[in-house]
Amino acid sequence: MDRGLTLYLARRIGLAGLMLFGLICLTFVISNVAPSDPAALAAGPDAGRSQIEQARREYGLDKPLPEQFLRYVGDLAQGEFGRSIATGRSVGTDLLRYLPATLELCILAMLIGVLVGVPLGVLSAVLKDGPIDHVTRIFAVSGIAMPPFWFGLLLQLAFATGLGWLPTSGRLSVMTLPPDPITGLMLVDAVLRGQWDVFREGLSYIILPAIVLSFPCLASILRVNRGEMVETLRADYITAARAHGVTPWRMICVHALRNAMLPTLAIIGLRWGWMMSSTVLVETVFDWPGIGLYAVSSAIAGDFKPVMGVTLIVGLNFMIASLIVDLLYGVLDPRLREG
Repeated sequence: MDRGLTLYLARRIGLAGLMLFGLICLTFVISNVAPSDPAALAAGPDAGRSQIEQARREYGLDKPLPEQFLRYVGDLAQGEFGRSIATGRSVGTDLLRYLPATLELCILAMLIGVLVGVPLGVLSAVLKDGPIDHVTRIFAVSGIAMPPFWFGLLLQLAFATGLGWLPTSGRLSVMTLPPDPITGLMLVDAVLRGQWDVFREGLSYIILPAIVLSFPCLASILRVNRGEMVETLRADYITAARAHGVTPWRMICVHALRNAMLPTLAIIGLRWGWMMSSTVLVETVFDWPGIGLYAVSSAIAGDFKPVMGVTLIVGLNFMIASLIVDLLYGVLDPRLREG
């Protein structure tokens, strides 16, 4: 590994560490300026003053803020996010319970975004300024501008309430038992267990929220890929390849698309980081049992430990995605290492 690349990677990893520390500080500050009293919530609605004070001492809320912060950082270093007042369980246990549903939703949404967005971007660039190009550009702008919760409600009205083709909410019907977990991803586990009826039912439940979650991602990938393909198709080496009789399919899919994919890979990575934060809205609309719905339910109940835990997980996911994008750029684009 050359020195320029090593320095570039060290800078990016250091920046990611600073961002993580800032996120920890932010969640701690938010927990201390929240209007509700966590000690009163922990003691219960019928608790007296002495019981509230006892809960305050039990949770360490009577200590000075610097001491509380050090204890908070120490707990995080051990993977301990605190205890949820609403569920009575460790927040870490709850996150392990709800995170697989969110990951499954995000993975399917990203697959839809990539498998639809990249080909549409290529088609739009090849047929630049034609009717298909205009339609896809309107589609892309709509995907970026349309609020996910509103789009979700429209799909529910159209395909669930109106046509009755798909269910409106949940992950499975109450009459269906999920497969025994192997990976935690229900659709994958259903395939591995050979439970194809559960797979089909689970797919019918996940398709609408996955489409809603994928729409902004798909639109961004489409726009970036189209722009890069338009510029690449104007390049001299593409003109030379065309003059040497390279077939259009090979010229577009091998020469042009390969060189246009670096910025597209960057937007895919950044959108993956953004996607998990968007699950808060999408999971609430579709009652999807993931960490987004868990955070909303906890916030409504005034239970802020789960909200802090979800915020850290979402922020950490975004930082890891950004770091991976930066590392890919550093490896594939030597100009960044030289700068």
